[in-house]
Amino acid sequence: MAGAGVEVVVVGRGGTYGRTVVATVTTILVAITSALWTPAGPAEAVGSAQGRGVHGGAMAYACAVHGGVTAYGRESRGGAVTQGRGSSGGTAVSGCGVHGAAGTSYGRGSSGGSVVYGPGASGAITASGREAHGASTARGAPSRRYPVSVELASLTPAVVRQGGELRISGRVTNTSGRRLGAVRIGVRIGASGAIDTRGELSAVARRTPLTRADGPEVANRTARLASLATGAERGFRLTVPVPDLELDGAGAYALTVNVVRADGARAGTVLGLTRTHLSAYPDATRLEPLRTTVLWPVLDAPRMEALTLRTQDSVLPVFRDDELTAAFGPGGRLRRLVEMGKGQPVTWVLDPDLIVQAQAMADGYRVARTPGDSDPRQAAEGEGGEAAADWLAALRTAVRGREVIALPYADPDLTSLARGGGAPLTGLLRRASRTGRSVVDRALGVHARAGVGWPAGGELDDRIARYAKRLGLDTVLASGAGVATAGELVSEGATDDGAVSLAGGTTALRYDAAIASLLFASHPAAGASGAPARLLLRQRLLAETLTAARELPNARRELVMVPPRRMPLAVARVLLTVVAEGRKAGWLAPAGFAAALRKPTAGRLRGFDGYPLARHAAELPPDRLAAVVRDRRRMRALAKVLSDARATAASVRAALARSVATAWRADPAGAASYQRGVSRYLTASIASVRLVPKSTVVVAGGSATIPVTVDNGLQQDLTGVELRVLSSRPERLTARDRAVPVQASRAVSRTVRIRVEAYANGPVLLTARLYTTADGRPWGAPMTFTADVRSVPSGAVLFVLGGTGLIVLAVAFRLRRARRR
Repeated sequence: MAGAGVEVVVVGRGGTYGRTVVATVTTILVAITSALWTPAGPAEAVGSAQGRGVHGGAMAYACAVHGGVTAYGRESRGGAVTQGRGSSGGTAVSGCGVHGAAGTSYGRGSSGGSVVYGPGASGAITASGREAHGASTARGAPSRRYPVSVELASLTPAVVRQGGELRISGRVTNTSGRRLGAVRIGVRIGASGAIDTRGELSAVARRTPLTRADGPEVANRTARLASLATGAERGFRLTVPVPDLELDGAGAYALTVNVVRADGARAGTVLGLTRTHLSAYPDATRLEPLRTTVLWPVLDAPRMEALTLRTQDSVLPVFRDDELTAAFGPGGRLRRLVEMGKGQPVTWVLDPDLIVQAQAMADGYRVARTPGDSDPRQAAEGEGGEAAADWLAALRTAVRGREVIALPYADPDLTSLARGGGAPLTGLLRRASRTGRSVVDRALGVHARAGVGWPAGGELDDRIARYAKRLGLDTVLASGAGVATAGELVSEGATDDGAVSLAGGTTALRYDAAIASLLFASHPAAGASGAPARLLLRQRLLAETLTAARELPNARRELVMVPPRRMPLAVARVLLTVVAEGRKAGWLAPAGFAAALRKPTAGRLRGFDGYPLARHAAELPPDRLAAVVRDRRRMRALAKVLSDARATAASVRAALARSVATAWRADPAGAASYQRGVSRYLTASIASVRLVPKSTVVVAGGSATIPVTVDNGLQQDLTGVELRVLSSRPERLTARDRAVPVQASRAVSRTVRIRVEAYANGPVLLTARLYTTADGRPWGAPMTFTADVRSVPSGAVLFVLGGTGLIVLAVAFRLRRARRR
């Protein structure tokens, strides 16, 4: 149907017969020429003389080469139908790409002029989806690579109200490799009006080419730029009165900023675009605000090793690196998070281990030459003591009178532990968590809430819930995608947060999965280069929260916002801005953590395993968990031989807890290195208590003492071992002392003398070994040497020969009796 013979019916809401004839003729001419016109480059061609007055104009969507035009109307005779937003509707006819068939389009109604879309690709353009105010959503549109990139630097105000102006600034860059003529920059509001579902917000973000769903360009509100050389970058500013946007009321709208050719035969060709969301909240809007709980995590990866350096006056911990110095210092991430969160309506989430590390740095510490070193004497003096002390003081001030959550010590990876065999570590982690909460309370002067677990990604299943319960965690932060209630108000992943009581006594506090995914996926830079990404994130989060509030405008509902554990500063700034803007407008109302847990509803875990397979790769592998379990057993053994076992055991227990921290998911190589460092420390400590090898000793006479040297390489006194010596020929040489206690000062060797009794001359093989006095278990490797017995008295020899003869006679007597039977 390319060419003449196309029947077009124009339906207006106030147009005259003459206007209808003109519009029909225009549409037919566009359809005829569409078969002869080939678009240049990858961009759509857009010729626009946009108006929004009373009278309707024609809007035609043309095809590329060989593209026929088929117009489907919603009324009689199958013509193209345009639903306009003004008094008179415009005409819309849709064409296709190469060899494609046309779909149906509905315009927003412009006053005069025509718009031509030339996709320039095979396949049909189909406009479908729910219609609002005479618009449709385009699906299946081909992707584009435009010759001009467009970035938005600012959009003010973040939320538009009744009147005023929308001010937009940004920059365009010519990435085409050739010079481009003058361009025009314009603004479009989505044709469907206010977006009703959060799924549609994602659809807008994914859409790449300019489509009918982007709506017409706002008339007479454009900016013009001169020609762009290759690689040239230009800034622009747009000011649009809010009434010109023709917004329908409260809600989130798709906002498109496009760049088109301004002059020449190809004027109107789309050269580039960018999209974001615009939230509107007129003064008369009355939505029930979402009670919003915002978590503010101040967390980092473990830095402190199990290794310590003992001096005469103190015990200095050893850190694997000194990166916390910068993080605690002015402008550092942890310092800025504390400063930004002060006075804000947030719930602080702290890891007790970070507090312990800051205190250790403030009191004096060392930094390993290489992470995982087992010799503390090789560590250098740390330089972050002052920064750590200042950070602790700032944190103490910021959390005063605020809600504080103390996570389990070192924030263990509940998912890996529940799935990979962490059952033997439950006692260790439960004990560490009890100690951690008291550390937070004493250090910060607060009464922190304990018993809260945070599985990675908020994923929760039966195994994770049971393991959390074994650790004493009654509350678990969970993604709303994995927990269901009997009476969910909104389905399919939309907002329905709040506390849910599960079987077994666990309470799951559901948080918004969509918002969490946006926060987790965003890593905008903090400077000017990150402004476009921060703006897009801010506008998307405002749109998400506003759309969530509009889902059930009169219901009292919860919204829980959970950022990443190691929250970037740029994300933190955006999050606070969104909460402030939503609160000022009226659709968000801050709420505390306790309030979100107040009235849990009965619920259940969903019937499927919602844990993504892609996240399994980030889990701590079972063999590493098994190594941690072995190290725990070795730590218990080491504690039995130390004079001051409490300090060493506490240091190693803390390191074992850090070995299974959730933070290692982002650094698997660091996780392996840290665990190996703990193992090497225990191996070196156990090997430090050893017997000094010897080959031969001479025993002169019937009674003598044999010296055995015990080397104590530990940094504290050795008290819990004893020495035992066994003879391979007790009839020739035997030890009179069954076990001799060993005591040795730190870092010294001690000689222990074993009394022996010799009965005959000649070599005898002796085996010496250390044993723990607490339970009699072997310690370290045995040491074997030879005792050369010389000058044994004849009486002793006769005694030995007589004893041997008696033994021979006894054996012969028993054999004779056996034959008689």
